[in-house]
Amino acid sequence: MATGALLTPRRRARLADYGRLMRVDRPIGTLLLLWPTLWALWLAADGFPDLHLFLIFFVGVFLMRSAGCVINDFADRDFDPHVRRTRDRPLAAGRVSPGEALALFAGLCLLAFILVLFTNTLTIQLAFVGVLLAAAYPFAKRYTHLPQVVLGAAFGWSVPMAWAAQAGHVPPEGWLLFIANLLWTTAYDTMYGMADREEDLKIGVKSTAILFGELDRFWVGVLQTAAVIALFLLGLKLQLGAFYYMGITVAAGLAAWHQLLIEDRDPRRCFEAFLHNNWFGFAIFIGIVLDRLVPLGGGG
Repeated sequence: MATGALLTPRRRARLADYGRLMRVDRPIGTLLLLWPTLWALWLAADGFPDLHLFLIFFVGVFLMRSAGCVINDFADRDFDPHVRRTRDRPLAAGRVSPGEALALFAGLCLLAFILVLFTNTLTIQLAFVGVLLAAAYPFAKRYTHLPQVVLGAAFGWSVPMAWAAQAGHVPPEGWLLFIANLLWTTAYDTMYGMADREEDLKIGVKSTAILFGELDRFWVGVLQTAAVIALFLLGLKLQLGAFYYMGITVAAGLAAWHQLLIEDRDPRRCFEAFLHNNWFGFAIFIGIVLDRLVPLGGGG
């Protein structure tokens, strides 16, 4: 009775709007951020990471992705009402105020920071950079055609944080993984930008999809290839085994499939290619886990 009285229809609607603002109903962003984080944890641990770190980063990924979505909608609150795909977002539709969005962003960042306090000093220091990158991304599209690179850095920053938490330092291999993730993120977010290109041009939002123009598929391919090469070099440096390279091979095949999806630049298929990158990240993760469990052909 008490719970039912507290959750009135109006309050339930408000909670639902907060959930939509955090993209709880669209977990793809959380997954795309989660996979590289798990790559780093498993590689830094040379096997299963410490359980408390796994839980910290698993929850932290959800909190920071949610915070990123909130601040993104805050930054886009004057643009989203003019775009068909985004005009019903809670901020754009006026169901959540800018002040409420900022309070929610701050609360999510605070919860994530509390989790980081249970790690080590280096991870805590790196966390401050992560928050700045997450907050900077939504505004980058106003001033540069490279917001996807900023997103890549923001998403990729979980890699040095996870490696530092597990190993106490970030070796060159950790930064190589960061670069691989930055390249991959820039590629798949360019596909996302290709889906929105026409509307972005109308409202003045910048993106790599607009910057690349007719060479968009070529540059996405370059980024995908560079990401796969970086992951291959990482395997060589860490002396990983056959299962890891199988994972890379599957991921490379998926990247080729994404090229076919975006061939005609149809917005729906470009968005489908973006969503499908979840399986790219999953393939690499499974390759790492199997390599650690059943080392073959040089894996340790």
